[in-house]
Amino acid sequence: MLKEFNLGRGNWVLDPFLGSGTTVLACMEVGVNSCGVDSSPLAVFVSQVKTARYDTESLERIATSLFLTPFSKPSLDALDPLVKKAFSRPVLEDVVFFRDRIAEIEEENAKGFFMLALMRAAMEVSYAYKDGSVIRIVKKPTPPFRKFFRRVVKGMIKDVKSIELEDCESKVMLGDARMLQLPDEMFDAVITSPPYLNKIEYTKVYRIEYALFLPGVKVDAVRSYLGLNPKNIEDPFPELNLPIVARAYLSDMRKALLEMFRVLKPGGKVALVVAGGVFPDRVVDSDVLIAKLAEDIGFKVNKLLAVNRRVATMKRVIKIGEARESIVFMEKP
Repeated sequence: MLKEFNLGRGNWVLDPFLGSGTTVLACMEVGVNSCGVDSSPLAVFVSQVKTARYDTESLERIATSLFLTPFSKPSLDALDPLVKKAFSRPVLEDVVFFRDRIAEIEEENAKGFFMLALMRAAMEVSYAYKDGSVIRIVKKPTPPFRKFFRRVVKGMIKDVKSIELEDCESKVMLGDARMLQLPDEMFDAVITSPPYLNKIEYTKVYRIEYALFLPGVKVDAVRSYLGLNPKNIEDPFPELNLPIVARAYLSDMRKALLEMFRVLKPGGKVALVVAGGVFPDRVVDSDVLIAKLAEDIGFKVNKLLAVNRRVATMKRVIKIGEARESIVFMEKP
């Protein structure tokens, strides 16, 4: 996409739905300035770790010291009951022990690096299974945690060594795509993928990660996900009689598009990856409706590129339509 828009050094790219930080990291690999925004503290934490610059020799020294630290059994009394159910006791004791040791690391980037490694390793060996917006506990055999965690750390350090980052500016911020705290006409392009309609992951499915690794972090669920609060909305397409979730989603998307228009320079380009929303009685073509919203705001929509298609069915056998995953290409005149 960076090549598609002919972006290079000195240009600025915005991703207002940052997620795991892929856009910012891709920009850093080619020397394009970038800014990523997300309303999820967990997503911001993961993105900050992925896009930080590291001294790998220092990471290796810290890893050696960390794994040589003698084990002392921590208290689990204060932990969330769900966290206790999600792990075997020996694994949870190991996780809490390493969490507390990592919290003592003075260098902030390194601390975040090892905390993310611990989070990844812990969730891989947990009993927790994310089923849509629900956490299910499914007990299973788990590998020895210390050895597994060491392997995750080793793999992450190897990844850092293999990625060459160019000299450029990058920012990762906690914020709301509908109310960006960014200057007017700052960006040359927006490259992003909002949450897909009717495929929204609610904050509660990350309850274990927040409770165990980000304690005390406040999550504003109402503002965190497009379409989550369907009350008091302006229906942008009243003539279509859309499902209430779709109305809320598109109302929020209109606000996000207005902000994109505001922060883009004249001539600025947008690539927006979206997908159709599947409901019991229909498929809502998000790409077409978002393109219409964008045109009403003042964008020039250049093309809708379908990159994936799947048949949507009701009761698994009755076809109700085709759900497309598309890229909406547009620009600010």
